Amino acid sequence: MNGLGEPRGPDFRSGTLPGHQQGPPPPTPVADGRVAAAPRGRLLVTAALVAALTGGAAGVAGARLIEGSEPAPAALPRVPAAQPPGQGQGQGQGRTPAQALSATAAQVLPSVVSVETRRGSGSGFVIDGSGHVLTNAHVVGRGSTATVVLNDGRRLGATVVGEDEDEDLAVLRVGDASGLTPARLGRSSELAVGDQVLAIGPPLGLSGTVTAGIVSALDREVGLGGSSRRTAVQTDASINPGNSGGPLVNARGEVVGVNTAIATSRGGGNIGIGFAIPIDRAAPIAESIIRN
Repeated sequence: MNGLGEPRGPDFRSGTLPGHQQGPPPPTPVADGRVAAAPRGRLLVTAALVAALTGGAAGVAGARLIEGSEPAPAALPRVPAAQPPGQGQGQGQGRTPAQALSATAAQVLPSVVSVETRRGSGSGFVIDGSGHVLTNAHVVGRGSTATVVLNDGRRLGATVVGEDEDEDLAVLRVGDASGLTPARLGRSSELAVGDQVLAIGPPLGLSGTVTAGIVSALDREVGLGGSSRRTAVQTDASINPGNSGGPLVNARGEVVGVNTAIATSRGGGNIGIGFAIPIDRAAPIAESIIRN
């Protein structure tokens, strides 16, 4: 836990899990003791925010951009179309699946950071060579500064370039970008149910934590803290407090989502249902924040 202090993070706020699909689903209790009517039509999952924070700033309608941000290139670097299995990074021929995942984790870890604010801590990842870091809006709250802790333990000051609270995304800029390793951004549109993925971040302050799972569902509707509802990538990779804002990566080491929320039972904790904002939606929002 180099440079991250003591593990910390509050309990999850319970969310609403989908009911059985045989016959009309029964009402589902919500966190404050009221009973919510089961949704009709499209399946809707209301998830608890995942962060070592209260999450109170997330889901507020509209975007808040902080003045003074500097212009940057219009587009973040993206990978080309998907490579055939076995030919991407971390998928070299002759490697066992475990060795391939180990190589993928080693490739991505230098790009992942811990984001510390007065409210708590979360995760983020470097997205370009100018020192920009993508994270969740509920990680930074309404603050204008943060501390970024790199994988090697270095602590760097960062400013909040801007945030889109409705989409629960924020961009930071590290003052000294030397030595930073940008993550490779993939394409969430190329994901398929069953694809292997890794979630990377410092849950509970445990730096360099990597968990593995699969894509459980695509285009799942979730509530991002407030009244806003967005589609997300569902995964069973373990996501815990402090993972918010960290990358969900495919087997080639490309970021395909921003880990943001989980669904919990009444007992709380991880139950294998996590959600990530698709990178195909997150990347253009980050580009817009940087430009403006």
